[in-house]
Amino acid sequence: MREVYVEGKTLPEAYHKALAALAEQGEVVDCPDYDQLQKECAITVHVDEPAAEPRISKLFIGGPKELRQYELEITDGILDFIVGKGENLWEYTYHQRFAPQLDFVIRELKREPYSRRAVMSIRDFAVDSSNEHPACLQSIHYLIRGGRLDCHVHFRSNDLPEAFFMNAFALIRLQERVAAELGVPVGTYAHRSNSMHAYEKDFSMLEGYVKRIQTEPLEDLAYDYEGFFKDMMEENDAEIAAMVAAKKAQYGVAD
Repeated sequence: MREVYVEGKTLPEAYHKALAALAEQGEVVDCPDYDQLQKECAITVHVDEPAAEPRISKLFIGGPKELRQYELEITDGILDFIVGKGENLWEYTYHQRFAPQLDFVIRELKREPYSRRAVMSIRDFAVDSSNEHPACLQSIHYLIRGGRLDCHVHFRSNDLPEAFFMNAFALIRLQERVAAELGVPVGTYAHRSNSMHAYEKDFSMLEGYVKRIQTEPLEDLAYDYEGFFKDMMEENDAEIAAMVAAKKAQYGVAD
């Protein structure tokens, strides 16, 4: 499988470079589990300044509400209570798996800022080896280098046009929380997927994205988060909270 590395100052810049790289260098291979073809290569996406503006790409599936809900799922675990509940059984959430490890990460980096041991493992072999939808995210690794908190995440599989941006945005928001807890600035963010892909149903969408990336400047393809998109995201907090409350009532979960 082809190995690709892309780098950008901001998340949208790096994401757009990854889209172009997959379109140009990805190999079309079978994907029998989903009864279609996929375009695939291994990609590492490196973001030099993940908290720098603009932070929001216009080329992601969803809007302010979807991004806000996903952020809260990752940072606050707002849907962890669904795991094991109901007919549509959730075997896990990412937050449910890493949350018990967060205290260790923070203690370890306070103990020794140059530690290489601050790793949170997401894969649960006992569950994922028999799960129809095993966890895509495998690990989150934090390192303090140059006085800043760097983050390296590893995915076994990642849908670039449909999932990557929301994954990366939320994991960077988590990185910001950990950095604040440690009292250090946010450093770089590196997002590795062994199978970065786009499904056949999205080939035309990927081509359209790349055409826009090649013909429009970055500033026309991205929004500022602070002072603009953040406000639109947070306007959905009450609706998201109501959805969570309704699901808790549905599953008989007490607040």
